Amino acid sequence: MSAPAAARKRYRAVVTDIDGTLTGPDRRLDLRALTAVRALEARGVPVVLATGNVLPIALALHRSLGLSGPIVAENGGLVYRRRDGSDRVERLADRSVALDAYRALRAAGLPVRRLFTDRWRETEVALEPGIPLRRLRQVLADRRVRVEAIGTGYATHLMEVGTGKLPGLRHALAGIGLRPSDCVVLGDGDNDVGMLRASGFGVSFPSGSPLARRAARYVSAAPFAAGFVEGLKASGLLPR
Repeated sequence: MSAPAAARKRYRAVVTDIDGTLTGPDRRLDLRALTAVRALEARGVPVVLATGNVLPIALALHRSLGLSGPIVAENGGLVYRRRDGSDRVERLADRSVALDAYRALRAAGLPVRRLFTDRWRETEVALEPGIPLRRLRQVLADRRVRVEAIGTGYATHLMEVGTGKLPGLRHALAGIGLRPSDCVVLGDGDNDVGMLRASGFGVSFPSGSPLARRAARYVSAAPFAAGFVEGLKASGLLPR
C-alpha cells in the first residue's frame, strides 16, 4: 500500500517496537517519538508496545507515557493488559523449553551468555549476540525451540516453537476487538517481520534489518525514531 493510499484509510491502533524504533542508535528514548505517541493517545488511537524486552521495562514506559493499549513482551511470551481496574498478565510460552535449550548450548561448549535482564524474563531466554545463528540452530536442531536473532544486534532469543510477536499480538488485540490488519505496525528487527507483514500498514527504517525492510510496506528515509515519526505521517495517523 502506498503512502497516499494509506492516508485514505483510518487505522484504529498503532503497534510499535521499542529499541531502535522509539529510540536512537544508543537505545535512548527519543523525544520526537514520545511526543508522537502522546499525540496519538490524545486523539484516541491506542498504542500497543510489542517488544523483545522484559515486561518491567515495557510497563514502566507504558505507564510513564499513559498508553492505553496492551503490551506484548518477551517476543510474544507475555501479554499484559489492564481490565476492570486490575493488571492482568498472560503467559503464552513455556520457559522450560528455552532453559533446556540454553543448558544444551552450554553443554556443547558454546560460550553463550544470558542478558542481564534475563533475571526478569519469564517465558524465554535472551543471549548476548555474537555466536552465529547457524551454529546455535545446529546444536538445537532436535529440540522444539525457536532461535531468533533480532538482526539489529540487540540479542538472540530462545523461544518455544509456535511463539513470537505476531501470535502474541493477535492474542493481545483480540482482547480489544482488533486484528493486526487494523493497525499501523512499526519495527526494525527480524522479530517484527511477522507483525509487519500482517499489519494494515507496516513501517520500517533504513536502520532496520534487511528482513524487516523487505516485510514493510513503507521504509522511511530517516532512521530510528525520526523514521518512526515519518512512518506515522505516511500512514495518515499524524499530520504532515
